[in-house]
Amino acid sequence: MCINKCIKEMKWGHWQRKGIIKSQFYRCQHPGGRGDSQARCLNATVAVTYHGQSQPILSLMCPQGPKASGSQTEETMYNLSCYNPGSFILVGIPGLEKFHIWIGIPFCVIYVLALVGNCTLLYLIAVEHSLHEPMFFFLAMLATTDLILSTATVPKLLTNLWLHSQEITFSGCLTQMFFLHFSFVVDSAILLAMAFDRYVAICFPLRYTTILTPQVIIKLAASIVVRSFSVILPDVFLLKRLPFCGTRIIPHTYCEHIGVARLASADISINIWYGFSVPLMTVISDVIIIAVSYTFILRAVFQLSSQGARQKALSTCGSHVCVILMFYTPAFFSILAHRFGHSVPRNLLILFANLYVAIPPALNPIVYGVKTKQIQDKFILLFSLKKTQ
Repeated sequence: MCINKCIKEMKWGHWQRKGIIKSQFYRCQHPGGRGDSQARCLNATVAVTYHGQSQPILSLMCPQGPKASGSQTEETMYNLSCYNPGSFILVGIPGLEKFHIWIGIPFCVIYVLALVGNCTLLYLIAVEHSLHEPMFFFLAMLATTDLILSTATVPKLLTNLWLHSQEITFSGCLTQMFFLHFSFVVDSAILLAMAFDRYVAICFPLRYTTILTPQVIIKLAASIVVRSFSVILPDVFLLKRLPFCGTRIIPHTYCEHIGVARLASADISINIWYGFSVPLMTVISDVIIIAVSYTFILRAVFQLSSQGARQKALSTCGSHVCVILMFYTPAFFSILAHRFGHSVPRNLLILFANLYVAIPPALNPIVYGVKTKQIQDKFILLFSLKKTQ
């Protein structure tokens, strides 16, 4: 009886149709032994075998049978176990288990490039006084956020692929989810701030230093962090209020809001609507404002009489446009693929989602190093000094 309750709540058929779980077995401890007439189960240890690997997934308090002495206590223990889940299982990339070691190698290389590139960029901006300008301050913020984004996801991915460490605590899952979404919203806001910087520099060049004063830059940076923190923090509480009485298997390599909410044994309408409204209020609005700002920029550029002046103005925006395309294009493609690409294999969607959080942080420093002459010159000077020492 207890087992039937567990089977119903864990929705095994759903996961078997997804191809994630191949089989499962249960071990149930009866309070009165196997001959207990009421067959109440105090604890059911559930394990699954997916793709040839047997893993214990979770232990549930599964009270069953007619109300008797102690049944109220069992129900309370059951509710507590639902609202305080111990851990989740990150499946990884299902269907590609044989290639996990090889898949981890490029992700490790990309992560090292992201660490080295962004740290080098931050060092150059910090020590070179000629780079203490609004554009480079926003670039330093972007590098910091890229480090947070890649560090929140890639190390756990590598331990999953190489060490088969698939378990993640509930608090760890919430922390990873928060920093993943937080850094994404911050990145979008920084790109908007950088578009505003280019707009002022090209459309109002004589008033650039009077408009973008250090006080204004600090206020912009503080508003970016406060806005992102304010819109993402509710995600944590929206998940903490949910009971997770069923399966705690996440068919992904990292925790994200809706993916975790779908495992809950309760109505998640609020989570869905909030998860839909946050990108609409932040990322989509940022994209619209960036597009409007570049409309004014292009109009101002093509009104310049000198061909050389036009080329110089456009070259200052080249690196920013490249970063915008690298950031938003994969994001929208990933969202559309998850929503409408039902025929796309699940493992390809997961692989692409991981490439999206790993590649842009590694490429952004390279793009700015190649496209921005000030950074390129300081980078060459830094290494030439080290060789002469």
